Amino acid sequence: MKSRFFAGIMAAVMCCGIMAGCKSGGESSGNGGGKRKAINIYSTGEDYRNENARKMLTEHFPEYDITLTDIGTGNLAAKLAAEGRDSDIDIIMELETSYLIKCKDSLATLDNVDFSPFIEEFVPADKKYSPWLMNSAGIIINRKVLEDKGAAVPTSYDDLLKPEYKGLVSMPSPKSSGTGYMFLINLVNERGEDKAFEYFDKLAENMSGAGFTTSGSGPVKALVQGEAGIGLGITYQAVNEINNGATDLEVIHFKEGAPYNTYSAAVIDGKEKDEDVMKVFNYIINEVSREDKKLYIPEKVFKEQESSMKNFPENITYGNMTGIDSVEIKERLLDKWNH
Repeated sequence: MKSRFFAGIMAAVMCCGIMAGCKSGGESSGNGGGKRKAINIYSTGEDYRNENARKMLTEHFPEYDITLTDIGTGNLAAKLAAEGRDSDIDIIMELETSYLIKCKDSLATLDNVDFSPFIEEFVPADKKYSPWLMNSAGIIINRKVLEDKGAAVPTSYDDLLKPEYKGLVSMPSPKSSGTGYMFLINLVNERGEDKAFEYFDKLAENMSGAGFTTSGSGPVKALVQGEAGIGLGITYQAVNEINNGATDLEVIHFKEGAPYNTYSAAVIDGKEKDEDVMKVFNYIINEVSREDKKLYIPEKVFKEQESSMKNFPENITYGNMTGIDSVEIKERLLDKWNH
């Protein structure tokens, strides 16, 4: 049976084939018939974050014809695995680090990139990618829903198994959501594989709605709509909702700490020889990334990093995420998930 890592390859390739503006380096016609260098960037970030990056890039580099393509994580990983060094991609702006590690033979060694601004633990020894972001998850509660149901604020994962929370818990499926997988591997590391899977089998009985959501943002949406009282979701997404008026929401963390994942940026092997590509890449990791962290995802990847996001939790204790960068471990664990 083929590895799940390669699932969706044909979908990714077909998607790219019909996507307007997909170019493979070279030049394109500009206004007045002039020629501008074409540079192709792919990102798995949310559309509003990609749009901000697109605006910064086009304003800073009017001399280039920059295409920033929004694409899902699975499709970008599959496209990279299928095309390798022959890809039309020049720069990967955001992709889960585990997938870049899996395909590192197709990535350039970034010997001429200055990694000193980044926190050392996020910088790979082989310099095959650059840190882009870290995002954490937490237990998000809707206090009003819990109060209306007469349910207490939970203080542990085991609390979530209590009968009083039946129909009140929302969590994304690890099979379809990186957010769900973060919680899965965190508890595998804390409790051992068998006990962790036993735990989620029991938690399934308290799920709201139709069960585990397919989208990582599903729990936060359910909380905002009052369809759940407890959500296992992404911290910054919950804080965005709080800042937009969802004042009944609150982010808490259990003793196991906050699950998290990292995303990185990279250049396709051979493209590092193109000075224009590297000029854009360095601007992305030094300027676009800082603005992205300032506005949207404040968790630190830079040693010195600013944030303008209000109400983001301070002094977060992060969980044991051993193996989060391994596609092989992910595939093995997801094969066991039966919800």
